Amino acid sequence: MLVASRLNAGEQRLRDLLLRGLAGDEPAYRAFLQELSAHLRAFLRRRLVRLPDEVEDLVQESLLAVHNQRHTYDVGQPLTAWIHAIAKYKLVDLLRRRSRQDVLTDPLDDELDLACAAETEAADARRDLGKLLLQLPERQRLPIVHMKLEGLSVAETARLTGMSESAVKVGVHRGLKALAAIIRGDK
Repeated sequence: MLVASRLNAGEQRLRDLLLRGLAGDEPAYRAFLQELSAHLRAFLRRRLVRLPDEVEDLVQESLLAVHNQRHTYDVGQPLTAWIHAIAKYKLVDLLRRRSRQDVLTDPLDDELDLACAAETEAADARRDLGKLLLQLPERQRLPIVHMKLEGLSVAETARLTGMSESAVKVGVHRGLKALAAIIRGDK
């Protein structure tokens, strides 16, 4: 309960700073960007454990996207869910760029072939899964990504997406069913 109240307080502070910034309060907007930088850095560091050198670039790309898209924020929705969605799209872009580079890189000897084969297969699987997931509506895609790929709980996913826990469960069920139909060629 203490963690949830701390998250809510952090969410509320960021939201208040953003709204004040959108209303023309430049110091509040600067504070929003500074606090958001720290939040994004922690968020992305957890997801880029194997690519720590990419964190700062991705933080900057995400900040720029948030700044450029700030007018699209729906004040009725949780701010961090909106921000995390932007950061995740930037993360997916990074992984796509890296997987294309990995596929185009020829290994220099047989030992590298063995190591790269597993990485290439994983990159191909991520790319294919990403393409499949993009065919789903957001209310199905986001719960699958958060719960099945990132390992979050139903409650964490509900909080992150702004959906009810029941809607998260339904989204996962319907999304997996839709993915199976797509793979079978039913759709």
